[in-house]
Amino acid sequence: MLHDGKLLCVRLKPYKDHLKRDNSYWCLPGGGLDEGEALIPGVEREMLEETGIKPVVGNLLYVQQFTHGEKDYLEFFFHITNSEDYVDIDLSKTTHGLEEIEEIGFIDPVTSHILPKFLKTEALTEHATSKAPVKIFSA
Repeated sequence: MLHDGKLLCVRLKPYKDHLKRDNSYWCLPGGGLDEGEALIPGVEREMLEETGIKPVVGNLLYVQQFTHGEKDYLEFFFHITNSEDYVDIDLSKTTHGLEEIEEIGFIDPVTSHILPKFLKTEALTEHATSKAPVKIFSA
């Protein structure tokens, strides 16, 4: 989600094993689907759990395939069109924010340590506002 050229990101608390080794990076808010859950309702639920704000989900922008440990994953990156609603997030009004999130805010992806790495080099604003096709990345 973009606002004034910056991306809404979180720095997670070390609540999972891999974060205990390194939680210095920023990433987009999100998470996994519940069993049988459709993609868009899953995006809405995850954003609501972590930010307390329901997103207006726009176009699918990016898909990334990656392996972590012995599992393969797919990540879907959507354009959230109501970015102004996320300027002042109160984590105490969320169901998961205080437990999972160390820090949340709009950051410059070019100058910040962010994962996935393609977010540093993509023309995010231009891609989000164009009719460009979905871009697929492999990591």
